[in-house]
Amino acid sequence: MEREVGLDGLGDLALHIILSKLCPADNVRVSCVSKRLRISASEDSLWAQFCLQDLHLSTPQDHQGNPAPSFKAAYQFWREAFAMYPWPLVLRVKRCWDKLKKWLSNNFPEAEATLRRGASESDIQRLQTLLKVKLPIPTRLLYRFHDGQELTDKEHSARMLGSSLGIIGGYSFYNHLVNVYLLPISQVIVETRGVIRHLGFSSRSNNIVVAASSSYSEKLFFLNCTNGQLYVGTRNLPTDGEMIQCVPNALVRSVHVLHGDCQQDAMLLWLEEHGRRLENGIIKVREEGTVRSISLFPEVPPLCCTAVTNGVQVRASAVFVPEFADLQDDAEKYMFAYSIRLSLLPEGCIINGMTFSSCQLNWRHWIIRANEDIVSDVNGEAVIGKFPLLHPGEDEFVYESCTPLPSSSGSVEGSFTFVPGRYCTNYD
Repeated sequence: MEREVGLDGLGDLALHIILSKLCPADNVRVSCVSKRLRISASEDSLWAQFCLQDLHLSTPQDHQGNPAPSFKAAYQFWREAFAMYPWPLVLRVKRCWDKLKKWLSNNFPEAEATLRRGASESDIQRLQTLLKVKLPIPTRLLYRFHDGQELTDKEHSARMLGSSLGIIGGYSFYNHLVNVYLLPISQVIVETRGVIRHLGFSSRSNNIVVAASSSYSEKLFFLNCTNGQLYVGTRNLPTDGEMIQCVPNALVRSVHVLHGDCQQDAMLLWLEEHGRRLENGIIKVREEGTVRSISLFPEVPPLCCTAVTNGVQVRASAVFVPEFADLQDDAEKYMFAYSIRLSLLPEGCIINGMTFSSCQLNWRHWIIRANEDIVSDVNGEAVIGKFPLLHPGEDEFVYESCTPLPSSSGSVEGSFTFVPGRYCTNYD
């Protein structure tokens, strides 16, 4: 005859295994049944497992990074700090920030150091009151974890062109330099008021400035607090407020709903995609002299194309430049910047079985298409006035340029002609 055994009748190990299969909320409920279950459900080894699974915490700490007396206390601190928010969304936003911070810590620690501590609910309420908006729930949580970036006067003055520590990154070509950082709440208020005052935006537009370029080249990102969409300003922003959305509308949903687990606004989706690109090596830190910054030019296929001929390697990729777009100009509606990286592989330049220890660019030919129509055919000497001389194993010679297109899709193809050895001294 089989005998039923209650939880109180189980051994300690069996009981621990069963409790570890429950969620934290069910463990709290079980602890109300009996004294023994209360003791077992309160074991810190059990809550260490919950903290690791849910919050990826290996040490007990609260949401501000302060030490907690136990893992159970840490979990309780987290739940209390975000009690007004859907817990699945809290965990999702934490994963987003954790991914970004892990990459920054390993690759760009000086930028990670600019992240501010999380904003308080009173900070968020002050923004909402002053700007007469209601922040989407995901964006509120993003600010609760980190209140944007703090770029000090020292970091700005270190370079005449602005700080290079924006965690969103940017690009440069000719005299145009962009490096985007996340604004803290205090600056969101200032910048948004400035836009309302100088650009003629309505104070009821519900658009707030959440990210901007720290350099003299202006690039502004706006969050629409009503629909949760993220926009970036175009060339016509100062004249008629023209903007381009950053995320497909179909992906933005339930931005003001406090129940369920389906909330996602464009700000969260944008940062999640940015973290994915960083983590997968699609975009990386670029070093130019002593300056380090996140370059938005893709580094891996299929977004970066690579060709090798006779030991010469050419890599090319492009980015959309929305701040130069003009949606009212049919001929030059969109602007793209492209980055070309030239290098000589370690084996040198090999032609007809002969090896040369260097080669120099002489000529380049570009054919630029919008859809299938040729919009530009560039054929001439040098690149940006230079004849780069390549040696095996040296850093890539990098140059950037840009081209306008009448359509949002296009292509660039062409060739470079190199001369073995050296044929002129104008290579810098």
